[in-house]
Amino acid sequence: MTIDKIFGNRGIEPLDKTKARGQEKKAEQAAPSTGSDRVRFSDTLQQVRQAKETAGTGEVQRSDKLATLKEQIASGSYRPDARKVAASLLKFIAEGK
Repeated sequence: MTIDKIFGNRGIEPLDKTKARGQEKKAEQAAPSTGSDRVRFSDTLQQVRQAKETAGTGEVQRSDKLATLKEQIASGSYRPDARKVAASLLKFIAEGK
């Protein structure tokens, strides 16, 4: 009895089928998914761009405010709110402990 009589002239078929199935699985995994998952960068990028734009205007506003405060301190007309100063100091001391 020879191998040809067992399998015929088809060769070793079970191994060939196993390889083919493995290749099909790899192809399915590599194929792009057509599901509903999506990534959107446009919203995030738009928010980043908007934050950069407002950061520039915020720096200008801050420098203007600082210039005004420096003038008031130099002229002696600056009068800080004592309650706000005390509240800020208490918060700073409480966080330090």
